[in-house]
Amino acid sequence: MHTVAVLLHNVRSAHNVGSIFRTADAAGVERIFLTGYTPTPRDRFGRTNKELAKTALGAEQYLPWEYARTPKTFLKKLKKEGSRVVGVEQDVWAVNYRTYTATTPTVFIFGNEVRGLSRALRGACDVLIEIPMRGKKESLNVSVAAGVILFSCIPRQ
Repeated sequence: MHTVAVLLHNVRSAHNVGSIFRTADAAGVERIFLTGYTPTPRDRFGRTNKELAKTALGAEQYLPWEYARTPKTFLKKLKKEGSRVVGVEQDVWAVNYRTYTATTPTVFIFGNEVRGLSRALRGACDVLIEIPMRGKKESLNVSVAAGVILFSCIPRQ
């Protein structure tokens, strides 16, 4: 299995972040990168984020994570190490997620619950993938979208 990481940028809800930690652990993700105003499992004083912990159910304690103010900090390093950067976003250039499989080291980027990934962040991606919507709502909750992507795009051993 290839190394898979998740980067969350400006995800507002601690509950969503905790849920993604739990799902990422279950899917075999090796590391989570948190950027912007995304809540972290521990604050700068080392105190536990109780809202995040409530939905992570302990995954935040053993799934390695790092925080940086901007995603550029991690993306430059990850690309240099050979990771493919995959943005999850509805976009005219995005391909159906069902056509993508992580066959090389990959970092999946998920963005803000309302605004998604900024144009600049989409431009930093090697590929954009999207989940086609059939109903009247135009998107899924970010933690649900993460579950769909991680369990569909990471090959099973």
